[in-house]
Amino acid sequence: MDYPVLNLGDRAITFEFGSVISRRVNHHVLGVHANLKESISNGLVKGIIESVPTFRSLTVHFDSTVLFPEEVVNLVAPYIEEGNSDLNATTKWIFPVCYDDQYAPDLKEVAETTGLTQDEVISIHQETVYDVFMLGFLPGFAFMGLLDERLRLPRRSQPRTAVPKGSLAIADQLTAVYPSESPGGWHLIGRMPIDLFDAKREEPVLLKAGDQVCFRQVSVQDFEDIQQALAMGEYDYSSICQEKEVA
Repeated sequence: MDYPVLNLGDRAITFEFGSVISRRVNHHVLGVHANLKESISNGLVKGIIESVPTFRSLTVHFDSTVLFPEEVVNLVAPYIEEGNSDLNATTKWIFPVCYDDQYAPDLKEVAETTGLTQDEVISIHQETVYDVFMLGFLPGFAFMGLLDERLRLPRRSQPRTAVPKGSLAIADQLTAVYPSESPGGWHLIGRMPIDLFDAKREEPVLLKAGDQVCFRQVSVQDFEDIQQALAMGEYDYSSICQEKEVA
């Protein structure tokens, strides 16, 4: 398999596996990452510190006092050549979302631009099971796809300076939920009460690359009830997730 190799200074190397976002490429990246991570944990690849997956590439950080860049390439090559595009296990999440007007400031505009009704936008968005391709931008921000072609729009021409925490958004081929308030240029079509990032949790980041996500519509009252349960530490996360095997 031919793949470009890019040196990132003297302590990291990026291996590129494609030029577009696709499930096939991303699953390959995550498969290589999973196997390499296991070998690092078991001390089988001395000098390699960690690997970081993205949509279509894998960056490997290494100890430059132990390995030269070409040695890193040789160590990683067998993991790539295995062609392992299978993920051993993942979690499927079913997230509650409220699409009420107060939480979906762009829903009407998205419907008008795509030639759909607002109910159709909601229905189409909920029909897809999304892959978590990678995390980045903010702690807990998961880039998920692929979005149904009928809902694909470019980013907003005027980004917002403050997108509320929990906002469900779409842009291009992707969908995401903002884990905290931040600037953003995606279209906001709903809001989720679940915290994707909570520094007080044992595992602060809820989603992992390789997970799957789908969304279900809830009322404003249900949204507020979930928020209250979360604030009181009484929310049962097992009600929205299930472990599953991926073949």
